[in-house]
Amino acid sequence: MSQKPRNSRILQAAEAKKSAAGPKPSRTTGLGRVIIAVYGILALAATVRAVYQIVSKFDEAPEAYVLSLISGLIYFVATFSLSSAKPHAWLVSLWAVSIELAGVLVVGTLSLTHPEIFAHPSVWSGFGEGYGYIPLVLPIVGLWWLYRNRSERHS
Repeated sequence: MSQKPRNSRILQAAEAKKSAAGPKPSRTTGLGRVIIAVYGILALAATVRAVYQIVSKFDEAPEAYVLSLISGLIYFVATFSLSSAKPHAWLVSLWAVSIELAGVLVVGTLSLTHPEIFAHPSVWSGFGEGYGYIPLVLPIVGLWWLYRNRSERHS
């Protein structure tokens, strides 16, 4: 007499669900795509604006224009590292987004306490006021997203 395993349907269903689940979605899916897209838009906007200002009127406010170029380059690094699956991309993203947040906070504070330094606004002046405060909110969301997907840092 052969014995049929008990709960075979339950085991089969559990195995099917386990194989259908697949790997955990990466940081480049869902909300991650939106974050990457916003970083890409800011990278283009800040860099193109800064290059135009440096080429056409650099003598009016060199600090602000160079700062805008630096912020645009940081946005590019964040965009590409957030969208990359390479081994150290998570760490590069963490550094880029952290530097961005520090830059927004420092420049935002300085632009309010020492407005003479910024004759013309930069991307981070007034905590990103000229860009709808997105430069202030985006690194906070980015750091949260990286923290949420921290298990990918070793993959």
